[in-house]
Formats: sequence, structure tokens, C-alpha cells
Amino acid sequence: YLKQNTLWHVFKCVPEGGEGVAINMEKQPLVILTGPTAVGKTSLSIRLAKQIGAEIISADSMQVYKGMDIGTAKIKQEEMHGVKHYLIDVMNPDEEFNITIFKKMACEAIDKIRANGHIPLIVGGTGFYIQSVLYDIQFENEDKDTSYREELYDIARREGAEYLHDMLRKIDEKSADVIHYNNVKRVARAIEYYKQTGKKISEHNEEQQKKESPYNYVYFVLNDDRKLLYDRINLRVDQMFDEGLVDEVKRLKESGIDRDATSMQAIGYKEVLDYLDGLCTLEQLKENIKNNTRHFSKRQITWFKREKDIEWLNLDEFGHDKEKLLSYMLQILMDKNIVAQ
Repeated sequence: YLKQNTLWHVFKCVPEGGEGVAINMEKQPLVILTGPTAVGKTSLSIRLAKQIGAEIISADSMQVYKGMDIGTAKIKQEEMHGVKHYLIDVMNPDEEFNITIFKKMACEAIDKIRANGHIPLIVGGTGFYIQSVLYDIQFENEDKDTSYREELYDIARREGAEYLHDMLRKIDEKSADVIHYNNVKRVARAIEYYKQTGKKISEHNEEQQKKESPYNYVYFVLNDDRKLLYDRINLRVDQMFDEGLVDEVKRLKESGIDRDATSMQAIGYKEVLDYLDGLCTLEQLKENIKNNTRHFSKRQITWFKREKDIEWLNLDEFGHDKEKLLSYMLQILMDKNIVAQ
């Protein structure tokens, strides 16, 4: 028996020459902090991590990429205040990153965090990535024959991303509601899955989400008044330009990163590429990024409202007092036996 993070965990007993027998295995602790973009997850996560002795796993699909710092609002080293982070700056921008890779890396990080004697804290706004770990979602092996997928990519190039998205909506409206049309790879994968299996990928995902989580978890969703949230989004985009967003994307383009790369699908990057190609003015560029980010935050909130067993943290209900909010979160974690009373 080992006591860690106030929970008693019983590990497999392996007699010499015999098979392991699981005895009264208790669920391991896991804390999640998510919410729409620009709501304030990063600063709150550091304060929470220091309070409960946690290490942080980033659940952001773009902060994994090296050299993509400004447009992803990536946490700076000095902002970490000594809290160890995982899944940040672990991929090159020309590499593909997807949910299967994320789950594998996140689970490896959880094992390391436990070995360090800390609590894993998942922080980020990519809801499906969080689900993959929380419910141990199993992904069907992708067909090695990618010819149909490539055909779908060609359709998107010829007819436009919205045309491909309309194809998805005709066969799987739920997936179309949560996948943005600019995410061509994910749209194509959903259409491909339907062709391969005759089944909607949204139905497969729903089945997986009904599984019981293997963790003793608390799933916090931070939210705020929509107007305040949109004001912060607008301010953040302005700050990105002040910090050199256009130059960051220009460097990536000059280094040979293709427009079709997964990394270049991030909001802020694909719009700047249009600007560099002379398709819009600087003012139009700024407004396009703000508008797309606001739409993205709205989709994030819609996603989280569909989740089960979550703890909504509405900032206005706490008078935007982070100390009150943190105390409330700690009480919930104590009630769940994740931290000591």
C-alpha cells in the first residue's frame, strides 16, 4: 500500500511465477481545468497547481508546436512559476498532431506525474482531447488506404473547405456542428469514417463517452459573461499583433511550412497566410482573427455544455475574485478526496 495525494492505492500483487491480481484498485486522481479561449485558464491553473501539488498537461492542439508562441498564446517560462508542464513545444510545425498522438503522450505524462508524486492537472480548451483521456476513448485504426481521404482533400482544394463541410453535414450533422469547416483534416476523417464503416463518427464518439472514467476526477469549466469574454479576445488579438504575430507566421512560411500543414490550421495562422498572400488588408486580418476566435469560443462553450459531471465556474458569480474562486475549487477537490481536508 502506498499513500499518495491522500488516496490509498492498491497495486497489483505479482507472486513469483504467477499472474498479477488486482486487489481493490482505487481510481487515480485527475483534475481538469478547461473553458473557452481567453477566459483566464492559464493564470488560474498555475495558482491551482501550486495549491494542490500538481503538474500540468496542456490540452491545446497547437501549443505542442515549436516556434508557434504568439498566435497560440503559449505560456511563457516565467509564467509557469516552477510548475512543470507537459505537451508544450514537443512537435515541429511540419509534423502532424492528432487526438491519437495526444492521448498517447498525455497518458505517458500522467504516469510520469504520478511517479513524481504529484497530481495530474489537464489544462486547455480542446474538449475532445480531454475526453479521450478522461474516458479512455479507443480509436479505430485508420485505414492504410488513404486514397479516399486524399480525394476529399482535393475536393476541399478545388471547391473550398465549406463545400467539404457541407458534405459532412449531409451525413453527420452533429459532427458538422462541432468541427469547424477550416479543420479540413478532421472533416475529411469524419466523412472517411462514415464511408468505411457506414456509421457516423459522432455516434462512435458518443458510445465511447458513455464509458465510466477510470479516474477519480473533477472537471472544472471556467466561463465568463460573453461580452467580457469577447472583449478579452479582442484585446488578446491586438496584443498578438503588438508582439509580432505577422513576423512569426512569416518565419514559419519562409522555413517551408506548408499552408496545408496541421499546424497552419490554427486560428491566427491561416488568416495571416491570407494576408501575406495579399488576400486582405491588415485591418481586415485583425478583424478576421477576432471574429473567428469569437466563433471558436462559442463552439467551445457549446461543447462543454454537452459534457457530463462538470463543475461550472462562472467568474461573475464570484465577483471575478480569483481567491474566492480558488477556495471554492479547493473545497470541491477536498470533497472528492483528491486533496487532503
